Amino acid sequence: MKKIVECVPNFSEGRNKETIDAIADAIGKTKGCRLLDVDPGKSTNRTVYTFVGSPEAVIEGALNAARKARQKIDMRTHKGEHHRMGAMDVCPFIPVANVTMEECVDISREFGRRAADELGIPVYLYEESATREYRKKLPQIREGQYEGLKNRITTREWKPDFGPAEFVPEWGASVTGARFFLIAYNVNLLSTPNQAHRIALNLREAGRGVDEPGRLKEVKGMGWYVQDYNLAQVTVNLNNYHVTPPHVLFEEVKKDAKNLNIAVAGSEIVGVVPLEAILMAADYYIEKENLFVLDEDQKVRLAIERLGLNSVAPFNPKEKIVEYIIAEEKNEPLAGLTVRGFIEEVASRSSAPGGGSASAAIAAMGAGLGSMVAKLTLGVRKFEDLDAKMRQFAQPLHHAAKALIPMIDADTNAFNDYVEALRLPSDTKEEKKEKHEKLQLGLKKAIDIPLTTMKLADAAWDAMAGVAQYGNIASKSDVEVGAKAMETGIWGAYKNVMINMAGIADEKFKKHTIKLAEDMKIRAEHQCKKVLNILEERKL
Repeated sequence: MKKIVECVPNFSEGRNKETIDAIADAIGKTKGCRLLDVDPGKSTNRTVYTFVGSPEAVIEGALNAARKARQKIDMRTHKGEHHRMGAMDVCPFIPVANVTMEECVDISREFGRRAADELGIPVYLYEESATREYRKKLPQIREGQYEGLKNRITTREWKPDFGPAEFVPEWGASVTGARFFLIAYNVNLLSTPNQAHRIALNLREAGRGVDEPGRLKEVKGMGWYVQDYNLAQVTVNLNNYHVTPPHVLFEEVKKDAKNLNIAVAGSEIVGVVPLEAILMAADYYIEKENLFVLDEDQKVRLAIERLGLNSVAPFNPKEKIVEYIIAEEKNEPLAGLTVRGFIEEVASRSSAPGGGSASAAIAAMGAGLGSMVAKLTLGVRKFEDLDAKMRQFAQPLHHAAKALIPMIDADTNAFNDYVEALRLPSDTKEEKKEKHEKLQLGLKKAIDIPLTTMKLADAAWDAMAGVAQYGNIASKSDVEVGAKAMETGIWGAYKNVMINMAGIADEKFKKHTIKLAEDMKIRAEHQCKKVLNILEERKL
């Protein structure tokens, strides 16, 4: 799965278009980075850039932006309404997809180290990356701003995490770190701004003060009136959507609005939003309303409708959801073939696609057959008493079938890194060491792909057994074929794991992986027999 990190650097320049554009251009031209937004402010004399990319790419993008700022911005002449202490004032890294907070901490530290070394600037770490509790929050570090930095930076307590412990007049100092994705979210009310603010005070974490905190954690907010929309809004920043996601804020606003006899007229997301937050909303309404929705695009549509995200401006998922904005065309030359084309490709005089790709396709077909039977049983009047069970069984089989399809091409591509490593020189001791390490990494990747195929199929066995036990018996043979296909797909993937294991030098990795693969192979044999026995005992 592709790793996506968001970076939101703030620069102390919001008036000089040439400088603003030069920094944007430096980010936009960085390979692997996608610039999503440039938001300059004249009164604040500050510009906020938002871009996304892989962990490696965002570090380079942030460095390229910092290099340009070093050339273009001089803090000795800077004036603006916003608090600031440096040319690149703050540069947070935020996990978006398939990236942990710990990884973003490492990213921020790597960026801070490299920026300090190359540009000769002081860099502080904040939020999740902070090394000292008393300087974890941005206001703590930025106290006294640029003007107070000269005397502060030379003290022991405020020595930078990276770079010189001295005042750099033309730059100041920068702050970097890892934090959660901040969602700017507004709920629309047909009310007065005072009523909207009253609800905001009820909900935001700070509430009305220390003695009267609000109900929701990690929420900052207020109420205001938007002339362009002719309505009031509860406008909030959701600092951690894992703690308070948009749908929770929306439902809480609805509760308070009902008590005040106020109409809620949908909501809006300002800027972009992670797919996870939208799917969390969909899952909430699916459970609340006892719905049966499996496909991602339908879940996204459900969330848009229930939250009223189209109420003041169109919510286009391709323009508002981070993962969709940067999505590339699927590169699935094998999975994208017709069935005939795929079989002919397997049968051709070529080593790829081979058994690994075929195993993924076979396992996907097996899970798909189980999913089909569950869905064909669901909603049929004479099987109404089984609806809850079929909903439960259909989901893991549906997801297994979908997730196994990309493994068809992934297996064929698994050896790319290994083949590239074979081409590396090995004349010197250092080159031999590097080549060996790259070859080992390539082999581990080649093992990981079929191992993942095994894991994806293995996760669907309980559901397959459930379909065998309760599904429409008229589809008995479909479930039998499905179970046998899943077992065969797992067995084939196991063989691909084992054939690559001989070259692995890491004995700990080898022992752990072989045990994991053998357990799944044995479980597949047992589960397939179980499914077939269940079906044998049932009568048509």
